[in-house]
Amino acid sequence: MIVALSWSASPRSARLLIAAGAACIGLLAMPGSARADLRMCNNTESRVGVSLGYRDASGWVTEGWWNLKGRTCETLVRGELSAKYFYVYAVDYDRGGEWNGRSFMCTREREFVIRGVEDCLARGFDRSGFIEIDTGQQKAWTIELTDPGRSMPGAPPAIAAAPRG
Repeated sequence: MIVALSWSASPRSARLLIAAGAACIGLLAMPGSARADLRMCNNTESRVGVSLGYRDASGWVTEGWWNLKGRTCETLVRGELSAKYFYVYAVDYDRGGEWNGRSFMCTREREFVIRGVEDCLARGFDRSGFIEIDTGQQKAWTIELTDPGRSMPGAPPAIAAAPRG
């Protein structure tokens, strides 16, 4: 599944970024081992910050930041996945910009776990657009970040995800 998403450099994202610039990064699926987890692999040269949104038994939760160095993978959720939908918001620390979608949730600049997605600004948080990932209720899933611009200059960022196993 490939879903195009918009990339933009905004004042808010500039605060999150260590260096300014322009980049196009996408998220593409990658099969992996049979272990049940939600993993993200960063196949770009950039350092990337990732935040994750999901619904648990108590309601909506957003968490961040996972800081992935270029060419590394990290487990974001350990064990069998209990949610069908996960939501991802990412920023490129080295080249600037953010990858966002239409599902708005709360974030902040520093490490966070935030309950609820309503009234983000009134509660002192930032409001960020997340990209929806439909896992199809699989128990394991991997998201791979890549640079789509390497194969097609000017290609828009895209996101895709696939089950592992």
